[in-house]
Amino acid sequence: MKFEARKHGIPTDMEEDDDGEVIFGKSYYHPKAAGPAREGGEELFVPPLNFAIVDNGVFRSGFPDVANFSFLQTLKLRSVLCLCPEQYPEANMDFLRSNGIRLFQFGIEGAKEPFVNIPEDTIREALKVVLDVQNHPLLIHCKSGKHRTGCVVGCLRKLQRWCLTSVFHEYQRFAAAKTRVSDQRFMELFDISSLNHLPLSFSCSRTP
Repeated sequence: MKFEARKHGIPTDMEEDDDGEVIFGKSYYHPKAAGPAREGGEELFVPPLNFAIVDNGVFRSGFPDVANFSFLQTLKLRSVLCLCPEQYPEANMDFLRSNGIRLFQFGIEGAKEPFVNIPEDTIREALKVVLDVQNHPLLIHCKSGKHRTGCVVGCLRKLQRWCLTSVFHEYQRFAAAKTRVSDQRFMELFDISSLNHLPLSFSCSRTP
């Protein structure tokens, strides 16, 4: 699968963060956001950065851009759960509206260690959205699909009774060199007791 990106000039008042994304005001711009990719005149399906299937009807990724919209349409999404606090880009909002997709936004500030602060209540509310099958198919995303998304998915895995070794292994597979001890500590200590009453009817890892 090939991705054909056109070059765009980046305004001088933009800043690049540690994950290679560019922040402009309160919205996101990705250097490769160049519209749909094409090969031989045919549109190609391009998944967002770090895209993966989490479970039945649940997906994860980095921040989608225009090049990813055609691919996202194939998922027949009902909801998108964004973990970034910034205003959602207008192009993305137009895509959601035109496809009847609901946006859930739980803003968690991105920060580098040792200044990482993961709000447990916010993660808990985000998980309630994930656990509600009426919101499926659903895409969970942050900027790069590593840390905030990794924490939500990791806490979901605890609800699915995954052992911590497996939870951490999955987190590290996406975070790679940017793995954070603070994220793993958060997942280890996250209390799932208040969510145990919610059904996991969609999950291939559900317990009897």
